[in-house]
Amino acid sequence: MENRQNPERPDLRALFFGFSSVGLSGFGGVLPFARRMLVEERRWMSAEEFNTQLGLCQFLPGPNVVNLAVLVGKRYQGVFGAIVAPVGLLAGPFAIVLLLALLYDRYGNLPQAQSMLRGIAAVGCGLLFAMAWRMGAALKDKVVFLPFAALTVAAIAVLRWPLPWVMLGGLALSGGVAYWRLGRQ
Repeated sequence: MENRQNPERPDLRALFFGFSSVGLSGFGGVLPFARRMLVEERRWMSAEEFNTQLGLCQFLPGPNVVNLAVLVGKRYQGVFGAIVAPVGLLAGPFAIVLLLALLYDRYGNLPQAQSMLRGIAAVGCGLLFAMAWRMGAALKDKVVFLPFAALTVAAIAVLRWPLPWVMLGGLALSGGVAYWRLGRQ
């Protein structure tokens, strides 16, 4: 954590409102907003810490951003932080989704509603690619990690291999490369 640019510990209130701002920033995919809040705005994590912690959160069951909120909350405020941060992340969107469900039930068949939902999906894809680009820019040793990204895309998108097998294979392969690289140092 010595890489953080803001050594101030966020209190429970800051965790709640920080993750509330993330939760209210997007619809269905707030990971780019979480990164911006944690790394660029609040500076609670460095870019490298974010990548490392997100990698851990992707292997844990549940949504990645919720896992990240629990992890950050626990890091700064213990058990109470691990509760408050994800509640802040989810409270606003939960209320909005309930309202949207009522509206969709009434107006969902209208062509304008269908067009709006397609536009929201396109924006989500763009945000995901922008975040992946920023995460890749923060990697120190891109030459080592680029083949893993290419193999993963090829295995899932081209070969249509099941995600659990791709994850296990990637874990074994990346673990082997890390073991080999650490042995050489």
